[in-house]
Amino acid sequence: QVQLVESGGGLVQAGGSLRLSCAASGSIFGINAMGWYRQAPGKQRELVAAITRGGSTNYTDSVKGRFTISRDNAKNTVYLRMNSLKPEDTAVYYCRKCSDSRCSFLLGSWGPGTPVTVSS
Repeated sequence: QVQLVESGGGLVQAGGSLRLSCAASGSIFGINAMGWYRQAPGKQRELVAAITRGGSTNYTDSVKGRFTISRDNAKNTVYLRMNSLKPEDTAVYYCRKCSDSRCSFLLGSWGPGTPVTVSS
């Protein structure tokens, strides 16, 4: 089973940028879709962005125009580029295999996540 490990989080000022990486232990070529989720303190985990095997993407409204999800099948890695970060983007970010661009069904298991803190 493919294991996922997130990295790239950190502390950044509002308006700054980060690029998160989700490295898979095996090939992601055959995986239908990959999603980035986040969980802020005291809140439920939410889907931030997803990308299908064919490259179709889906974003939650609050990040549209600021975040970009991409995948590099050769490197078995999915990225989340985050620009114009806001304090409300502060959360632990996770990636997950899923069924489609809306991650209707989750597959596999959660990785350890990578924390992102945006200071005002």
